[in-house]
Amino acid sequence: MTTKKQSILPIGILAGIAAALLVLGANAQSSFASLLYAASALPILIAGLGWGNRAAIVGIVTAAALGAVLVSPLFALAMAIFTLIPAGWLSHLANLARPATELGGPDNLMAWYPISDILLHLCGLVTIAVIALGVVIGYGPELTGQMVDAMMSSLQTQEPAFTPDAASLAQTKAMIVLMLPLVQGGIWVMLLFAAFYIAVRIVSRSGRALRPREDMPSALRMNRHAIFIFLAGIVLTFVGGVPAMIGAVICGTFGAGFLMAGFASIHFRSQGKDWRLPVLVLCYLSSMLLLPAIIVLVLGLSDTRRTIALTPARGPINPDENKN
Repeated sequence: MTTKKQSILPIGILAGIAAALLVLGANAQSSFASLLYAASALPILIAGLGWGNRAAIVGIVTAAALGAVLVSPLFALAMAIFTLIPAGWLSHLANLARPATELGGPDNLMAWYPISDILLHLCGLVTIAVIALGVVIGYGPELTGQMVDAMMSSLQTQEPAFTPDAASLAQTKAMIVLMLPLVQGGIWVMLLFAAFYIAVRIVSRSGRALRPREDMPSALRMNRHAIFIFLAGIVLTFVGGVPAMIGAVICGTFGAGFLMAGFASIHFRSQGKDWRLPVLVLCYLSSMLLLPAIIVLVLGLSDTRRTIALTPARGPINPDENKN
């Protein structure tokens, strides 16, 4: 046990250094910025899933400190809110377990925190992060209007004959002010969950995982309570003003959760079928269009449940292991 405690600090520091370097690399290489930002969650997730909360906290503090020293305190704060803290929280939730008897199960099994609830937390964290970013940068119709005007000026420079219609231009501005937070929130949820999934596989292969590796097609669903949050987001988009922008963020983040749940449901339903591969390829390709994506999202909405992983009870192998 002493050796494990002593290994937590260096593991956390290494994870923090790796996370900070990935974020700095994202700033230097704009072509893969989103992927590198999301990948910066991997070291924290691996440290948390394999070595516990203390390793994750050390990694978060190390990465934030490096970001503050090398760039700025504001940069470190943004990095922590968008990537580091969500990664640490997801690893904490994934390690939560309690006796199955508390849920009416056998007395020799442990019940682990459901993937559906982990995904629900992720959607909520990203929603808060995107809203916080919007407040900091002063996001709103004025900012997006300037962006659209800049794009139109660039088009007119390339095509002098191009003259946008005033009504169409106003409609475009009104649409983009809602589309940007919706798309950003949705993509970020999917990227961070992908990082979580990869981290789970890495830690499981290393033999350090506290949590059993689950079958994602059967386990990845959204919590039924998320439906009400998603519907509230849709309603808010029709209110206008700041509530509409907040509603767009909610639609993007929770919509991404239901979209992933829909794809997981398709994977689960097609297991062992001869037509599995062509159908999956067709679903993924067609989801780049709006209507097929909505169909998959509706499938995720119609299949909400909490799948709880059970494992034989054992003594804690990690000093940070908590009970749910």
